[in-house]
Amino acid sequence: MLTKKISWSIILIAGLLWSGQCFAEVNEMDSNFDGKVDQWQHMSAEGKVVKIEHDGDFDGKVDQVEIFEGDKKLVRVEFDKNQDGTMDHYQFYNAAGNIERIEKSSKLDGKIDSREIFGANKKLEKAEFDSNGDGTFETIQFYNNQEKLVRIESDGNGDGKIDSWSKFSGNGQLESTAFDTQGKGKPDQWQYYENGSETIKRVEYDTNGDGKADRWERFSGGKLSKVELDRNFDGKVDFTQKK
Repeated sequence: MLTKKISWSIILIAGLLWSGQCFAEVNEMDSNFDGKVDQWQHMSAEGKVVKIEHDGDFDGKVDQVEIFEGDKKLVRVEFDKNQDGTMDHYQFYNAAGNIERIEKSSKLDGKIDSREIFGANKKLEKAEFDSNGDGTFETIQFYNNQEKLVRIESDGNGDGKIDSWSKFSGNGQLESTAFDTQGKGKPDQWQYYENGSETIKRVEYDTNGDGKADRWERFSGGKLSKVELDRNFDGKVDFTQKK
């Protein structure tokens, strides 16, 4: 009886839409014909679909919602990944119908702590992360046109300012990381790595804050092998100590 009732409802709604009549209602559907409603279509007064709710696992609870604007133009999809009644994954769409942003709650508690941004070419451009749950994205990852990681910027101390910058090669291998250890908004320490690994081969320091390195520590096999200094800050090494 439920399946037949739903079928007639769909026919009636289609007729009203075709005739251009304005109404506002919710249409219920049973997509798997088990006698239980698992989809709800919310209609505007003009007869346009503005929202569709789904019960994807047929447990009686909504776990996916599609939001529309205008002539059934999809603008957002929401998911409840752990079926606890709270949406924890969101996909946002642009005018062309492509995903422009994805927001996620890694703990599935409804608090967004990661965000992915996509460009006009549908490629991932940027990913942002809130690791401490304070509502601020303190780590940002940047990608090239091949969706390879090229740069990471981070706010390590949570003061709202970027204090480390990591660079990666074209194949995604870590090359260097610069640090702002003085909180002045610019790097004063640089670490360089061997062959994309996290093994340090060289560390440079700016000890007088002029933006130029004046102390160099060189490593071999992960161990400090040599220290060089520019004691008068003229850009030239004037002291070398071997370890």
